[in-house]
Amino acid sequence: MSRRIKLIWDFKGPAGTKTAEHHEIHLKEFIEAEKLPLNITGFETLHEMHAIAFMVVEEENMIAVRDALKPHRGEVWE
Repeated sequence: MSRRIKLIWDFKGPAGTKTAEHHEIHLKEFIEAEKLPLNITGFETLHEMHAIAFMVVEEENMIAVRDALKPHRGEVWE
């Protein structure tokens, strides 16, 4: 099994959580449109002024997804 990569988008400010929640909708639409093998997405509020949206991809799909969606950062999903 290949490694899985968590691609992360940061949203800051008082509307960060709502923006991250909405961004997750678009990530799910992208997964469906591109027929990606994983359907792992989410959003988290880190604190009142910082939230993230994320999706998990197989390592072999990471470059294509990264180039298409421009995440702010990524990390190995464990």
